[in-house]
Amino acid sequence: MPVLWLGVRAQPGSARHATPAQTEGPFYPVVFPKDSDHDLLRNGALNYPEGQSAWVEGSVSDLAGKPVAGAQVEIWQCDHSGHYHHPGDGGKADTRFQGFGRVTVGADGSYRFRTMRPVAYAGRTPHIHVKVKLGARELLTTQLYVDGDPGNTSDFLWRRLDQAGRAALTVPFNAGPDGLRARFPVVLAI
Repeated sequence: MPVLWLGVRAQPGSARHATPAQTEGPFYPVVFPKDSDHDLLRNGALNYPEGQSAWVEGSVSDLAGKPVAGAQVEIWQCDHSGHYHHPGDGGKADTRFQGFGRVTVGADGSYRFRTMRPVAYAGRTPHIHVKVKLGARELLTTQLYVDGDPGNTSDFLWRRLDQAGRAALTVPFNAGPDGLRARFPVVLAI
């Protein structure tokens, strides 16, 4: 009598979906800061004590789950008062906050930034902008949102996302031993 094997190898893999793209927004850096590393809470010799310290980390992979080694992940966000390091925001950003960071992912596709839990500003819910590049190619620009933030439901960009898009871009910021921690995996359709 034939046997039907329903073990792990016989099961189809769970479908992976590409991380949804969103607008870059008006405040992508015009000039990159001299200090553009993973630690946005330290701008050169200046420390930034404001806000809630947070680690934003994850991985960059393709739809098959293969890490995209060598990809660059960039993040940028406003300071605790809602200001960006950008001429269009009037030069009001706190100079202690780096505001922009860039890392190159390793062979395993992982990345990690030290920053602060994003804050709301006029018309927007808390968010962090994320861009992924590979060489000169821009592969994705999107935004990361804070799970459970009451401002999400009134944010015009968050509301445009379908349920799967909201699940992909909205992550919890959970307490950890060295600040909050948010895990944001990026899946690219390349």
